[in-house]
Amino acid sequence: MSEERKVPQGRLGRLARLAAMGMKTGAGVLLDRSGAGTAKQAAEVLGHLRGLAAKVGQMASYVDGLVPEAQRDAFEASMKVLQAAAPRSSAAEIRASVESELGAPIDRLFAAWNDEPLASASIGQVHVATLPDGREVAVKVQHPGVAQAVESDLANAGLLEGFIGTLGGKRFETKKMLAVVRARFREELDYRLEAERLSRFALLHAGDPTVRVPELFSSHSSQRVLTTALVHGATFDEACAASPDERRAWAHTMWRFVFKGTLVGSMLNADPHPGNYIFHPGGAVTFLDYGCVQEVESGHRLRAEGVHRAALDRDEAAFARAVATLVHSKPGTLETLAVAYTRRCFEPLFESPYRIEKSYAAGLVDGMKEMAHAARKVPAGEFFPMPPDMVFVNRLQFGFYSVLARLEVDADYAAVERAFLAASAGSIEGPRAPTRATPAEPRIPRTRSA
Repeated sequence: MSEERKVPQGRLGRLARLAAMGMKTGAGVLLDRSGAGTAKQAAEVLGHLRGLAAKVGQMASYVDGLVPEAQRDAFEASMKVLQAAAPRSSAAEIRASVESELGAPIDRLFAAWNDEPLASASIGQVHVATLPDGREVAVKVQHPGVAQAVESDLANAGLLEGFIGTLGGKRFETKKMLAVVRARFREELDYRLEAERLSRFALLHAGDPTVRVPELFSSHSSQRVLTTALVHGATFDEACAASPDERRAWAHTMWRFVFKGTLVGSMLNADPHPGNYIFHPGGAVTFLDYGCVQEVESGHRLRAEGVHRAALDRDEAAFARAVATLVHSKPGTLETLAVAYTRRCFEPLFESPYRIEKSYAAGLVDGMKEMAHAARKVPAGEFFPMPPDMVFVNRLQFGFYSVLARLEVDADYAAVERAFLAASAGSIEGPRAPTRATPAEPRIPRTRSA
């Protein structure tokens, strides 16, 4: 059972706890080669802090390449507490917050309310309830004090620099990149904005029987409370144990959700951790979290589409030109590195059908670190800053590929993209570029109930 704790809010107090964690875990690495004790200490500290600090811990728990391979299993096991069972806020605090936000007593708002949270994470926790009309709902309630905690973390430059250094490279750090990071994490505190984005994703995928977005109940939602239909289905761990055909169908659905969102809907959902998926028969997946969504400017979307289309055509020269256009590069060493690195990221399309493996996902993290290191030696005349949104593109890339790697299945990701790009051509929100004749999307097999 999760432990009830208040969220530490002050910048200095949170920084002190992070510093203590660093000293303890540093010693732990030397004394505990398995990493089990180190990971347990880190989970306890980060879970207690919540906010941005806990989000960094969440990434370490599932993104391949962020933790040394020898300690990978220990960290993944110990830090799952950050995915679904982080320390929780008290029942009294949560009830008071819901009543204040929605303007009525709990027993008038809901026919039934469960004080035991279904899950607790870095920003909020989820409670199961029943509406007066009998429908079961999941009510996400923001942890009291977490807004102040996030602001404290955003003021800790070292924590932000570490986050950016992992996902974008320190020489690429700019004021614009820091502004993007701060904006995205502040937006996660606004559940009204999350509700709007949930609705946009639901509209984008309307009619797709395999991409499911939970029904929103606006009457029971506010800035710090978000109420959606309660979804039943298989967890990610259960999905990983399903048949290869089931896993393949789910991989196709997850790819379509992510890249149709970006290339057609101009929305990048940048929080792919495993707790955000519920799996159903027939390749259907419910996508739960819309708190960290990056809007994609129309020009950038079209340039990104060019990169994807070149990969689908397996045209290496066109791909290199499209990448250079996307990142506004300058001819020289850094441009060569950027094209080569991006080419590695697009291997699942160039070589489709493709099995994404943990070593491949970890290699992308290592590749980013190598490119950032090499960029330090690039002559000033050849250097160009990476786009500010690179931080969250990489967060999605590293995390999403790490999730797909655990499904351990060959999937025809190229056929998935060709199908939705062809279907969206000429639509109001879809790509304007002409499309080539495309094969049908891979058949999604019928499966047993999870």
